Amino acid sequence: MKIPLVLALLGLAISFAFPTFAQQTSAPDPQLREKLVAAIKKHTDALDKNDAAAVASNFTENGILVTPDGPILGREHIKEYYEGVFKQVQLSDNLAPADDDSPHAIGNVGKEMWATGKWSASVKGQNFGPVAANGYWSVIREGDDWKIRMLTFNTTPAPAAASSPRSRPASSILCQSHALALARL
Repeated sequence: MKIPLVLALLGLAISFAFPTFAQQTSAPDPQLREKLVAAIKKHTDALDKNDAAAVASNFTENGILVTPDGPILGREHIKEYYEGVFKQVQLSDNLAPADDDSPHAIGNVGKEMWATGKWSASVKGQNFGPVAANGYWSVIREGDDWKIRMLTFNTTPAPAAASSPRSRPASSILCQSHALALARL
């Protein structure tokens, strides 16, 4: 009676362990990664040119841009958003490298992926800059042309400056921070 019980438990343990060993490694498909890198470059080039229409063209018609201030729905609204951003600031030196384990295929059709990474840029406004800005992003892309279905980003706050009589008022720093948040991916 003990041997069948031991065999049953051993079989159960193997059935739970086998799927763990069969999972994909963290190394992304090289061809999919190449497509992601090309799509990111197209997007960052449009940001560097401060071209709202070109930035928006990277999104699907019903794409979503999730900013620190909330979501923006649809390519036309994303274009309007960036037109407003580019009236306030100029972006340059945009970099958005994907994490080493990105991208990840969604489903088995090969037409959808998600990825994560960091971003950095130089931002110049009428009353400040250029200043370095950075943060993290995540994206879902789809189709043969890898348009953005949903892009989220945040901004990494600068370290708190020591208070001094010559330091800028908090409201000025807050305005700059908001402009940087508006200017991102």
